[in-house]
Amino acid sequence: MRTDKPEYLKLYEWLRDEITKGAWPAGAKLPSRRQTALDHGVSAVTVEHSYELLCEEGYAEARPRSGFYVAYRSADGFAGAESQARPSRPRLSPLPQECFPFSVMTRAMRRVIADYGEAILDKSPNTGCGELRGALAGYLSRNRGIDVEPDQIVIGSGSEYLYGLVVETLGADRIFAIEHPSYEKIEQVYQAKGVRCDPLPLGQDGIRSGALAATRATVLHITPYRSYPTGVTASASKRAEYIRWASKGDRYIVEDDFESEFSLLRKPEDTVFARSGGQRVIYMNTFSRTVSPSLRVGYMVLPRSLLPLFEARVGFYSCTVPAFEQYLLSDLIESGDFERHINRMRRLRRKALASGEGK
Repeated sequence: MRTDKPEYLKLYEWLRDEITKGAWPAGAKLPSRRQTALDHGVSAVTVEHSYELLCEEGYAEARPRSGFYVAYRSADGFAGAESQARPSRPRLSPLPQECFPFSVMTRAMRRVIADYGEAILDKSPNTGCGELRGALAGYLSRNRGIDVEPDQIVIGSGSEYLYGLVVETLGADRIFAIEHPSYEKIEQVYQAKGVRCDPLPLGQDGIRSGALAATRATVLHITPYRSYPTGVTASASKRAEYIRWASKGDRYIVEDDFESEFSLLRKPEDTVFARSGGQRVIYMNTFSRTVSPSLRVGYMVLPRSLLPLFEARVGFYSCTVPAFEQYLLSDLIESGDFERHINRMRRLRRKALASGEGK
C-alpha cells in the first residue's frame, strides 16, 4: 500500500483484500472495532471509517447491536450473487453551475497560450499528447487506484468515438453484451460498426447472473458506477463476478466509468480495471460531465497486452482532439484545479441530498 494514504484507507484496503481472498467468508462476523484497533495500532475512529467504507462498497454490512458481517460473495460460479443486492445510488438532479468555473478555465487557457505558444497549432501524436496522458496517469493512480503508464492511455473525441476504436481493435465479428436497459448510444454505435449486441437484463446490483452465464458474447460493456437510466450500481460481489467472467477464454470488459467522480461516497468505488489488475479490462471515461459537455474529450486505458493489437489495427488513426484542448486539460489536472472542482461538486451533491433537493 502507498504510504501517502490516510490510515483509514490503508486499513480499508487491507480488510477488503482479506475479504476477497476468503479470510472471512460471506456471512462471517468481522473482528470488533476495538480488537481491530488493537491489532493494527490505530484509533477506534480510524477503524470506524474503514468499516463504513466496507459497507458503502458492499464488502460488509452492519447489523444493529451485533457488529459487522461480510456481504461479499466470492463464488466459483455465478449463482447467488443477486442475494447480496444493495440499493442503487440516489439519483440527483443536475446542480447549478455544474460545469467547470469559467474564470478558472480562462486563466488556464491564458497559461497554456503563454507556456506553449505556437506549439498549440502542432498536430497531436496519434494517441494523444504526452502531457495529457502523463497527467491522466497520475490522476488515475491518485483517485481511481489505476496504476498504468501513459502509453496505455488513448485520447479521443468522446465516448462514442472510443467505442468505435474498441470495435476496430477487438473485431466486429465478436458479440458485445450490454446492459439492458442502457444508454441508447452504446448499442447504436456498436450496431453502426456492424457488431451484434446481446442485451443482458439488469437486477438490483448489476447484470443478472443467469444472463451473464448464458451469453455467447466475448466483450461485456458495463457501467458499474451508475447505469443509465436505471441508476443501478454494481456491488463488489457483482464486479468480482464480471472479472471472473472475463478470465474465461478470449473475453474483455469495457468499463464505462462515466460520472463516477461525483460519487457521494467518501471515496470513489473501486474500478473493475483496478480490481482485475487491468488484464482483461478496457477503462473509459470523459470530461463532458466533469468539465463541460462542449469539450468533446474522452480517454481509454488499454491493458498492456492489447497495445500491439491496437497499434496494428488502429494505431495509424490521427488523434481527433486538438492539441490546445489537451494542453488545457493537462494544465487543469496538474494545477489541482480539476480535482478541486470535483471535490466542490461532491460536497454540493451531498448537501443537496441531505436537504432533499437532489432526490
